[in-house]
Amino acid sequence: MKHNTQIDLILSDRFGKDSLIALATVEDGIPHVRTVDAVYIDGAFYVVTYALSGKMQQIAKNPTVAISGEWFTAHGIGENLGHVQLPENKEIMDILRTAFAAWYDNGHTNEADTNTCLLKIRLTDGVLFSGGIRYDIEF
Repeated sequence: MKHNTQIDLILSDRFGKDSLIALATVEDGIPHVRTVDAVYIDGAFYVVTYALSGKMQQIAKNPTVAISGEWFTAHGIGENLGHVQLPENKEIMDILRTAFAAWYDNGHTNEADTNTCLLKIRLTDGVLFSGGIRYDIEF
């Protein structure tokens, strides 16, 4: 099934706020999984992270990722959109700062550090369960 308005509404309702998802990457044939704070917007998840982290180094070598959370699993392509204060990231970052307000400024995130970056996970395919229905999705 192609991604459509109904599916987008379900995903936006479920993940269009501060959401914990599992993010999997692969390095040298070994899977690596970690929990990240993310927000779903228009077919992608966005994460504020650190450019020198293991996940970002792994994505630089192999951008194919997998995610999982709240009855949804998917594959996607990870992309480092650069520093969180870049003008082209302003619109998404305004949304994320609001969504992450409960913890964003507690010392965990340093926007002055040029390695603080925005990760976009562009979804390619996934499986969503909602209301007793299974949706096999192509994004």
